[in-house]
Amino acid sequence: MKIFNIETHRRDEMIDITDMVQDFVDQSTVSDGLVIIQSLHTTAGITVNENADPDVKTDFLMRLDEVYPWNHTKDLHMEGNTASHLKTSTVGHSQMVIIDDGRLLLGTWQGVYFCEFDGPRQRRFAVKIIG
Repeated sequence: MKIFNIETHRRDEMIDITDMVQDFVDQSTVSDGLVIIQSLHTTAGITVNENADPDVKTDFLMRLDEVYPWNHTKDLHMEGNTASHLKTSTVGHSQMVIIDDGRLLLGTWQGVYFCEFDGPRQRRFAVKIIG
């Protein structure tokens, strides 16, 4: 297992971590198995989504904002970041990807993303390979 550190720069942001995960798989001796990618935060998630058109990330974050607005008069959480917790629970805190012949088994347009919902911050995510 490896813990990765990542710096985010905006309140809401999706950072492509596919190469970081693949590099870790490359360093392992596992050619067929699973890799689990997990955020270590309650206000940041992990997803697999399109990595070709940057508008997908923009639209994704915009739609989450529509469903979970940052300021809601009925939110009680004293930190004021209820929206970020809801977004993380919706996206999920982890993803599992198949390793096939030493490569992440992703579709042509897919990538693995760290989803920041309460930044900017220093963040961590864990990657575990199961052979």
